Amino acid sequence: MRAAKLLLLLVLFLLQFDASAASPTGQIVFSSNRSGAWRLWLIQADGSGLKQLTTQDPDDQDVDPMFRPDGKTVLFTSTRGGKTGVWRLALDTSKVERICDGDQAEWSPEGKQIALRRNERILTRDLATGAEKLLSPADWPHCSGPAWSPDGKSIAFAARWEAGNGIFIVPAAGGKPAKVYDQQGACEPHWSPDGTRLVYETETHICTLNPDGAKNRVITYFGGVQRYARYSPDGKFLVFCQGVSEQGPWELYLIPATGGAPSKLTEGGSDMYPDWK
Repeated sequence: MRAAKLLLLLVLFLLQFDASAASPTGQIVFSSNRSGAWRLWLIQADGSGLKQLTTQDPDDQDVDPMFRPDGKTVLFTSTRGGKTGVWRLALDTSKVERICDGDQAEWSPEGKQIALRRNERILTRDLATGAEKLLSPADWPHCSGPAWSPDGKSIAFAARWEAGNGIFIVPAAGGKPAKVYDQQGACEPHWSPDGTRLVYETETHICTLNPDGAKNRVITYFGGVQRYARYSPDGKFLVFCQGVSEQGPWELYLIPATGGAPSKLTEGGSDMYPDWK
């Protein structure tokens, strides 16, 4: 009987090990200067299939890409036309279209609206009508990084004062922002697919915490500087960029969402602003 129990425990351990060792899947879009100016690129989560997505005038820059929830379109920021604006790229046709002034845009869960930054304020825009709604308080300085919750009800963002950065959550319909966390230069929040966690960056590292500020956890505690983390579609991994200093050069890495050993995904030039589908 004891031997049977030991065997059962061994089987359960091996199954747990196999599940935790599952390889990441899907595609990652990012911005890179590996071909000159900043362009959008695509790579498989296993490191294969590196592909350049955008080409334009050498003086123009494309950054901050984000997949639409259906994976067919990429939202991004570009300086095309001489003014920073929000653009979208249709992956099946490579057609690009300017949406509006602003930057750091993110899709709503149903893909019919976007949240964005303009003049250091956070607002939403309906893509069909062009109607916009200001969400960050008018007297709040230096707001950035809006991120729509998976249920569509809330938007997380960062705000910076002389005392430092803080992460806040505001109702997508409008209302008073609630503070999540305001230590260690916290900024760049992004939601887990199930909405139970936020990943964010400090001055040097990547961390996660609950939307109510509880269960704060450091994910990257090694050398260098880590930035711009996003969850994998299944929530099991994070992709982020790492540089030897704040000046880069930057490379993309993957790491289990609960922490562990990172694995390098890209090298060559600087690779930043990843998003995963």
